[in-house]
Amino acid sequence: MPIMARSHALTCSPRCRKARSRARQANAIPAELTSRPRWVRHSSTKVPLTTAGKAASSTAPRTWTSYEDARSSSAGVGLGFVLNGDGIVCIDLDHAIAPDGSLKPWAEDIVTAAGATYTEVSASGEGLHVFGYADVRQGRRIRREGGYAVEVYGTGRFIAMTNRPFRGAPSVLADTSSLVRRLTA
Repeated sequence: MPIMARSHALTCSPRCRKARSRARQANAIPAELTSRPRWVRHSSTKVPLTTAGKAASSTAPRTWTSYEDARSSSAGVGLGFVLNGDGIVCIDLDHAIAPDGSLKPWAEDIVTAAGATYTEVSASGEGLHVFGYADVRQGRRIRREGGYAVEVYGTGRFIAMTNRPFRGAPSVLADTSSLVRRLTA
């Protein structure tokens, strides 16, 4: 180990630390998502791309690929998962995280109601993506009292993934049907 290493260090160098971090993160996204060939890349402006860097579409399966192929591509700046109506949904909470890192009360209520399901911090660092199972035939943007909005999607959209679990969220999807019904009522 280099001289700069400490006795409590888990890795021998910054390069090894980064590799260890990537290996841990690779397992964060649930298998329910990574096993489906519904992955795209995306640009810095969240435009879906194929692994070759061409335009992809959230409604054209021929432009999607496997998680491994998307992950190994260098096109664009990140990964995206496509929702195709098979029961996997995303509840998108914009501006849910306060500047001090805590959740805003309305978002805390939603995350608590979602239960033990995969939730990740959005690309902005201020929002959350709550994934689960529910029947959502048409996406909706729901404005609530207090000036916040919640978006619920189940088909025809792609979600820019960050692989940054929120508060140690589990790598599984839970049934979020009752939460979705409550939000869309």
